[in-house]
Amino acid sequence: MSGSAKDRPRPRPGYLRGLAERIEDATGLRAQIVGGKLVMSPTPRGKHAGVIRRLRRHLETAGLPDGLDAYEVSSIALPDDPEDYVTPDLVVLPTEWEDDDAWLADSQDAALAIEVISASEKARGIRDKADWYAVARVPVLLVIDPRKGGWALHSRPVNGAYQDVRPGKFGEAVRLPAPLAGEITTDDLPMYGAKEATGCD
Repeated sequence: MSGSAKDRPRPRPGYLRGLAERIEDATGLRAQIVGGKLVMSPTPRGKHAGVIRRLRRHLETAGLPDGLDAYEVSSIALPDDPEDYVTPDLVVLPTEWEDDDAWLADSQDAALAIEVISASEKARGIRDKADWYAVARVPVLLVIDPRKGGWALHSRPVNGAYQDVRPGKFGEAVRLPAPLAGEITTDDLPMYGAKEATGCD
C-alpha cells in the first residue's frame, strides 16, 4: 500500500460497499474493503472467538480511560473515504459510539484497534491491513497471532507507516502506550492447533 491515501486506487463509489453488504447478508461472512480491495473473512472459529473474548476482558481489567470502551463488530473508515473500511476484532472508541446511528466510526476516534489473525490468513493480507491502519492514522494497532503464539504492538503512524513495532510472545504482557496505559496479559490466550495453522503463510 502507498503511504498516501490519495495515491491508492479508488473503487467506483458505492460499488464495492454495496457488493460487500450483499455478500454479508447472503453468507454471514465479514466483508471489508482494504485499500480498494474486497476482503472476505471466514466466520471465526471457537479459539478465534475465545481470544477476542479474553482480550476484551483483559482490556476492561486493565482499565480504559474514562469515556472509552472496547467494541466488537464495529467498522471504521479511512478519513474522508467511507468506501474503504475495516472491521477490527476489537476497537476502543468513545462511549458516544453506543448512541450513534451510523455504522462506520471515524478512524481517528479509534484509540486502539486489535486484529486477531485467523488460521487461514495470508502474510500479505496481514501486512496490507497494518498499512491500512497506519494510513488511517489509528494511533495503536495490536496484532495477535494464535498461529505462532505471538503479538505485535504497532504505534506512532507517520506517512502511512507505523514507526514503532514491538513484538512479543504469548505469556508476555502488552504494555499499552499513553493515554491508554495499563497492560494486556496474554498468558491465557489459546493457540490454534497445528492442523488449523498449516499453510497460512
